[in-house]
Amino acid sequence: MSHLTFGEAGVVGLLQGVTELFPLSSLGHAVLIPALVGGSWAQDLNVSKDESPYLAFIVGMHVATALAMIIFFWRDWVRIIGAFFASIKHVIAPEPGTYRFQPQSTDQLLSWMIIVATIPVGIAGLALEHAFRTTFSKPTPTAVFLFVNGLILLGGERLRRRGADEEARQIAADEAAVLAARETAAVGAASSRAVGAAARHSSGQRALKQQQASLAVQADGRLTRQGFLGAFLLGAAQILALLPGISRDGIVMVGGMFRGLTRQDAARFSFLLSAPVIFAAGALKIGDLTGPLGNGIRGQVLFGSILAGVGAYLALRFLVRYLSDPTKTLTPFGIYCIVAGLGSAIYLAS
Repeated sequence: MSHLTFGEAGVVGLLQGVTELFPLSSLGHAVLIPALVGGSWAQDLNVSKDESPYLAFIVGMHVATALAMIIFFWRDWVRIIGAFFASIKHVIAPEPGTYRFQPQSTDQLLSWMIIVATIPVGIAGLALEHAFRTTFSKPTPTAVFLFVNGLILLGGERLRRRGADEEARQIAADEAAVLAARETAAVGAASSRAVGAAARHSSGQRALKQQQASLAVQADGRLTRQGFLGAFLLGAAQILALLPGISRDGIVMVGGMFRGLTRQDAARFSFLLSAPVIFAAGALKIGDLTGPLGNGIRGQVLFGSILAGVGAYLALRFLVRYLSDPTKTLTPFGIYCIVAGLGSAIYLAS
């Protein structure tokens, strides 16, 4: 008999995909929603219970979410992964028994920064995941952590206002680069009018992609100024996301702003860090899905995972646009977490 319905899988899968990228804590919602709905949901979707089929379901959702992020940033990942393999040859031995690392480009340095940032949360996840899940992944503590997550986001937004001048300068520089790219595209389109509409459309599409790639490279150059220590500290901040209710992307964004990054650059680094961490978390527990815990629910897992992947992709598209607008803030997310966390705690206590 299945312990996970298609209705449960669809609702939780879509919600997980969206909240994984929003600074709202997907794990927190995965714990709270079943508890608030009650009944069979609370029994079927209990993440803190050992040998629960819900664990296998969460594995599938994590893998789908990570794949959606890789697909969205596929050009960046092709560039970064290629740079990583190219950088290996720059680990040289100037003297016997000594080694010196010499990254030759921004992409090479960024690739190693992502690796360094992944190490602390990877070690903590392997060592503490079970203890954190069985001890803290209960509805009332989760509601409290979600409330705390809201305070963190509001504090980060307050911090961002202090760096508003630097953020405005960066946005102005990016807009100037966009304008220059559009002017170049307009010239190219004008010169190709004789070729036909299809050629002009193709030229415009190429110019847009080149513009986006150029802005990404500029952002990565600013990220590498954090160095390996900054990457390690921001990566270590993800350990707090093992607590259900604390958002991985939210904590990295706020940590990045605390270290002087603009919100846009901090968000980009958090997205780049999330993909390998989420994918690794799912891959390390793939045995839960292929083993006995997955018996009878693999269809539901596939259904929920597809919705999670679609939700994550759409959420990422929205967030990239939202966070690039200086008039938009993290305040709505912070208020939501405070209200949802406090409301859930009161409801569960009563």
